[in-house]
Amino acid sequence: MAEPAITGRPTTTRRAFMTACGAAGLAAALAACGSDGDSGSEASKSSGAGDSGQTGGGGMELAKTSDIPEGGGKVFKDHEVVVTQPKAGEFKAFSSVCPHMGKPLGDVSGGTINCPFHGSKFNITDGGVKHGPATKALTPAEIKVQGDTISMA
Repeated sequence: MAEPAITGRPTTTRRAFMTACGAAGLAAALAACGSDGDSGSEASKSSGAGDSGQTGGGGMELAKTSDIPEGGGKVFKDHEVVVTQPKAGEFKAFSSVCPHMGKPLGDVSGGTINCPFHGSKFNITDGGVKHGPATKALTPAEIKVQGDTISMA
């Protein structure tokens, strides 16, 4: 005599269940990372040399002009921006995310903005690639220089 078929047994495997839970968690995390409007487009605008004298809504203060060495610069990891001073009184800003693999840039030294992960180096004047493996320049960022204060524009 044949045994009766067992019904009501779940057909979902543990692996499928865990994958679905992981996907749901990832979706929730990505949704939490979204913004309510501005997609950061302001950060991709170019800064000009000698921006002092500009008026209008300023952003968060980053540094004093004296904090940025001439011929060098400083990485502001919390703001994902690097500010340089190629010549006295000329300040430039770029994204501090390396275009090669999306990793944070490390420092500014030896006249270049440096990525510690794969050795890419970028020009402090225009963000152009001086040494690969990166093939794209750094994205310009907008800053405002008023008096001795540098802030996000």
